[in-house]
Amino acid sequence: MRILIIDDDEQIRVLLQQMMEWAGFEVEVAENGKVAMNIQKQNPADLVITDLIMPEQEGLETISRLKKDYEGIKIIAISGGGRIGPEAYLPAAQELGADRVFSKPFDIQSVVDTVKELLNVPS
Repeated sequence: MRILIIDDDEQIRVLLQQMMEWAGFEVEVAENGKVAMNIQKQNPADLVITDLIMPEQEGLETISRLKKDYEGIKIIAISGGGRIGPEAYLPAAQELGADRVFSKPFDIQSVVDTVKELLNVPS
């Protein structure tokens, strides 16, 4: 199973990548939605974990494009919310098709468990 992690914060990308690899997933990372869409075209992921506020192409646009172009893809949205807080963005992410949402800081084990649940991988 392939996971694509999109976040402009390198520390979060590395943390999520390590946790997902330890959980047995193949992982790709991207620093924004534009880069992620190119990766997804070349080697589609089964699940995407995306931040919402990023330069180049932000998460809400990325979610709607992924849902339109890749039927059945699972998406987890994460957000610290920038200046106005995650509660402004996370509901919009769900409306656009995110399967789950997490506010930063998030519990990494909860994210891993949610990925396994969405992909029907036994814990």
